[in-house]
Amino acid sequence: MSDEIKGTLVIIGGALRVDNAAVWERIVQLAGGAKANIAVFPSAAGDPERSAALTIHSLNKYGAQAFMVPLAVKLAGCDYRAAAEDPAIAGQVSAATGVYFTGGDQGRIMQALVREDGSRSLVLDAVWDKYRSGGVIIGSSAGAAVMSTQTFVDAAVLPALKAGLEDGKEVAPGLGFIGPDVFIDQHLIVRGRFARMLVAMRQKNYRLGLGVDENTAMIVCRGDVEIVGHKGAVLIDLSRAGSDASRKEFNISNARISYLDNGDSYNFLSGVVQPAADKLEGRLEPRLPYRDGARFYPDILGNTTLIDLLENLIDSRQQRATGLAFGGPADARPELGFEFSFCKTADSEGYFSNASGAEAYTMLNIRLDVRPVCMQLPLYSDWPDTEEN
Repeated sequence: MSDEIKGTLVIIGGALRVDNAAVWERIVQLAGGAKANIAVFPSAAGDPERSAALTIHSLNKYGAQAFMVPLAVKLAGCDYRAAAEDPAIAGQVSAATGVYFTGGDQGRIMQALVREDGSRSLVLDAVWDKYRSGGVIIGSSAGAAVMSTQTFVDAAVLPALKAGLEDGKEVAPGLGFIGPDVFIDQHLIVRGRFARMLVAMRQKNYRLGLGVDENTAMIVCRGDVEIVGHKGAVLIDLSRAGSDASRKEFNISNARISYLDNGDSYNFLSGVVQPAADKLEGRLEPRLPYRDGARFYPDILGNTTLIDLLENLIDSRQQRATGLAFGGPADARPELGFEFSFCKTADSEGYFSNASGAEAYTMLNIRLDVRPVCMQLPLYSDWPDTEEN
């Protein structure tokens, strides 16, 4: 991130519950506490007025004075291109202490705020000025996706692995608040999106990627990242990764994947992760594992499957765990699947706490290799009769 940036980002993985006080209170605090005056952009929403109302209600419940910015592609009666150049709206944003982008379709945010020639509108310039001068920029779901310089448009995970990402169709420019070096994704753990992050990061030459889960936020300020909320975030490091260029199918070797939990922090510059205070006495000892038994996951892209695998791997005698990703007989190239191999290395670390009453892990520096594999067709058929009548 640039040294000229004095502001803070709150990057939310989507589905932020109104009772998640830790995140909402932190947003209001960063925006000035009792003086928090937050401009809510429902630009991504299919129903902007309803989306803005829900967000404003939650912000105001926790002490803010939030208001809707009437600038959205789907807002009835709104000429969004004219609104994006309206000095009065830009002035409202300039006077606010924070800016909140709601969820929906990130392409609508870009359509509403970026001119057709790719330059910033007057209102978007006001948002950037707010960020540079110390304001807080918040984005949830689609609002989180536009934080990096590239954003997914409409990219399903398995098709991305099989066919790559086409510019303008599956991936497109974002607003880039976090800078050019870090890729952002959201709804990550519940939707298995870490795999499409690998594809995007490889194609667009990102070394670092952060994917945050639902009902969870990453607080980013001058290179420091703090995880706050219900679950956590996945950190992907491709600085040592390679691939076999002779193969046209996606493959990657020696990637590093980590999971940062609520209360953990990370620094972009040093690469150091600081586990939450309650985990510091719970560093896992490889000689004394809690779990045992080899693990195999037939659907590594399933809801929370990645975290289950990492927890079982880091807290066991096993050095390796494997997962598969493949489609059904009707999918494009149904014979093409992918094997995900997760291995502990000398750099791998694990931390554990149950101070909250639930098991909480931090898992660092797990090696990840992905290779294409051929699935036997048909993938399933009727079970043969074992005896004749």
